[in-house]
Amino acid sequence: MNNDEKGRLRERTKAFALRTVRLYSALPKTTEAQVLGKQLLRSGASVGAHYREASHARSQAEFVSKMEVSLQELDETAYWIELLVEAGIMTEARLASLQQEANELMAMIASSIITAKSRKPDR
Repeated sequence: MNNDEKGRLRERTKAFALRTVRLYSALPKTTEAQVLGKQLLRSGASVGAHYREASHARSQAEFVSKMEVSLQELDETAYWIELLVEAGIMTEARLASLQQEANELMAMIASSIITAKSRKPDR
């Protein structure tokens, strides 16, 4: 990944976090919505934080580890989005673009992990 791509991914993961914050704020104040929303907020906001940690990794192994955590948090966020829809708390149409962004970010981060793992380890 070149510097422009890294910068763009950094921006997108931060924007994704902000979108999850706004979604949480828009959720109904029911117990169910708030429980699911807090989980979504935690995982969605941590994606960018883990990506930033990865960008400052001291080794290739540390980079891969942090990126894998970021990928796991994205997958968890996608899960909470699915539950919000399936529980009837939010409509699929309202969450479709956030779900799409989660899927795109997962693909980008997974690709970066594969590339990093294929390189010779740091010495």
